Amino acid sequence: MSGELPKVTVVVPTYNERENLPKMLASLSELHLPNLHVLVVDDNSPDGTGEVADKAAAETPDKIGVLHRTAKDGLGRAYIAGITQALDEGADVVIQMDADLSHPASAIPAMLEALRTTDAAVVLGSRYVEGGSVAGEWPWHRRALSAWANFYVNTILRLRVKDVTAGFKAWRADTLRKIDAESIRSNGYSFQVEMNYRTVARGMRIVEVPIRFDERSAGTSKMSLKVQIESALMPWRLLFSGKSGK
Repeated sequence: MSGELPKVTVVVPTYNERENLPKMLASLSELHLPNLHVLVVDDNSPDGTGEVADKAAAETPDKIGVLHRTAKDGLGRAYIAGITQALDEGADVVIQMDADLSHPASAIPAMLEALRTTDAAVVLGSRYVEGGSVAGEWPWHRRALSAWANFYVNTILRLRVKDVTAGFKAWRADTLRKIDAESIRSNGYSFQVEMNYRTVARGMRIVEVPIRFDERSAGTSKMSLKVQIESALMPWRLLFSGKSGK
């Protein structure tokens, strides 16, 4: 990355995260990183998360923005909407980060440093590289599902990424443009796989840095049977769609 201070935008999709969002925004503020911005993408949360986000944005309009969407149509669609706006607003780096406090804000400086000092196209906050871990209270069935998903995807697509379903990522803006992120139509956790696949298929490098992945303390998981089925089918669709991943 150049010597100029990059504009970093953290895109945070929300749906019923009223309790978690203020804590997450506070953890980002405590980093005291210059030129760090947050874009909350709220899918018309019935619990009032959107109003919480609006209040935070009104207090620090130079740091926080809110994108309101009228319906809940999946994590992938929310991320693409946020990424598109972040790029339109001149972001040099776009960070994907969940609002449920499972992704540690404290890892962001290391992720940005990896982008600055290597040729990484994207840096993942990884549970499964040396130094990474998962909270002890994470249910056994979630651990098993995560481990199986990583084995399954890597066996089919040969991405050589240890945490291929990771959702905590720091992207160079140029990478997002090269993979044509706006054209991605997958949703749920398969969205993460497709983004990685397009990156690798174009010969770009993915770097992983260790994080501790924590279980959410409030709210409920958005994992559903539909999401799991789409995620199981996605690697095969990508494999037979050609190198572009489209």
